[in-house]
Amino acid sequence: MEPALNSALRTQPRFPADVAAELKQAGWHPGRWQIRQAEEWADALVAHGDPQGVQHSVFPAAIEAWAEFGGLAFDLSGAGREIARTPFLLDPRRGLHQPRTLADLGRALGRRVAPLGEEAYGQALLALDEDGRVYSLDHAGEWYLGRSVDQAVGTLVLGLRPERLLPLDA
Repeated sequence: MEPALNSALRTQPRFPADVAAELKQAGWHPGRWQIRQAEEWADALVAHGDPQGVQHSVFPAAIEAWAEFGGLAFDLSGAGREIARTPFLLDPRRGLHQPRTLADLGRALGRRVAPLGEEAYGQALLALDEDGRVYSLDHAGEWYLGRSVDQAVGTLVLGLRPERLLPLDA
């Protein structure tokens, strides 16, 4: 790789400016790492299951996402680039009572899935899989928000259209 190109790649910002501004307003900063809080959430999720014994999955990608982004609230509304923006909260406790829903999604994906938060004051559940990909589940179906929490936050903040997950038999 040429030195000038290598230098340009190193200075590329992690987030677009408008996403970075919303993250800052929500309380995020580079190096944010609330690991104790993330571990407490992991313990609470593991201790909670549904009456049929379905338990939450907890894995490194979830704990890392909760440590860096957990507790951030985004008070968004209005037009986005492609769809209307809605407020969202990154707090895995919002999925505490949804272990079966998350397990069902995980079976369909062939990956374990953990709660990440909610959109629109509980109208949609945010979740991530063990590879860090992020999804939104609402009354209309399941949606793919991005290959990482960074990309999913960008999708939500910018009002980009998520990709609909289709049934395997479709």
